[in-house]
Amino acid sequence: MESCALGPVVLRRFKALITDSLTIFWGDWLDLRVRLVQVIASGLVSPLIYIIGFGLGLGSALDQAMKPAAGDSYLEFILPGMVALSSMVISFGGTTFSICGDRLFTKTFEEVILTPIHPLSLHLGKMLAGVVRGMMTAGSVILVAILVTGKVASFLNPLFLIVLVLNCAVFAGLGVIVGLNVKSLESVGIYNNFLIVPMSFLGATFFDPATLPTLLKGVVYLLPLTYTSIGLRAAAYLPLAAFPWYVIPVLVAISILLAAQGAYQFSNLQD
Repeated sequence: MESCALGPVVLRRFKALITDSLTIFWGDWLDLRVRLVQVIASGLVSPLIYIIGFGLGLGSALDQAMKPAAGDSYLEFILPGMVALSSMVISFGGTTFSICGDRLFTKTFEEVILTPIHPLSLHLGKMLAGVVRGMMTAGSVILVAILVTGKVASFLNPLFLIVLVLNCAVFAGLGVIVGLNVKSLESVGIYNNFLIVPMSFLGATFFDPATLPTLLKGVVYLLPLTYTSIGLRAAAYLPLAAFPWYVIPVLVAISILLAAQGAYQFSNLQD
């Protein structure tokens, strides 16, 4: 009897968690929708530079010397990595600056903290806004990739999009935690320089981590972006049987850990 009674209670709490998360997300979306072009374009600059410089410039020489592990050319090889890179930068940076700005400048974040909402809903709502930011920017890079390669199905298949959403969730969740802890915009720059910039180059975006020495391979596989780059590349070019399925549970596990930490931060936040 007790288990039957607990079922509806758990369901109500779950529905409340989702509803509250969407409420927090909607507040961010109202601000985000007036800056759609700016958000989409802001994460497109670096990938375009890398595509032109590495894919077209360096890639033409590399294609004569070797065949890439996935894709028909080095340009095709790095395109999934550029999608991963753009989604990481905007999911993390947009979420961090949004929370940091509300906390330190507009002082509107106190209203969010005082709302009678579960801390996990606060984290999930902010994270969802970061996911949308990352997906919009990644969408523009995907469009470039399709125009360059002509391979629509490679970049618009369910497996590719699942890995991409999980990557946005990971770095948006990380952005929530950083945004709750930084004391100034200069601190955001430090996190970006020592975390995001190194990961941009070491997260398997430009190379196949399987070719690295054992020691370096261990370092690279500690980075979440590595799993995203591997997963996106496999989803785009390799047969389903060759897809590295470990990528999905790894990204899901990291997202859950970040959500737990984010909820804890919200429940103990004192601004």
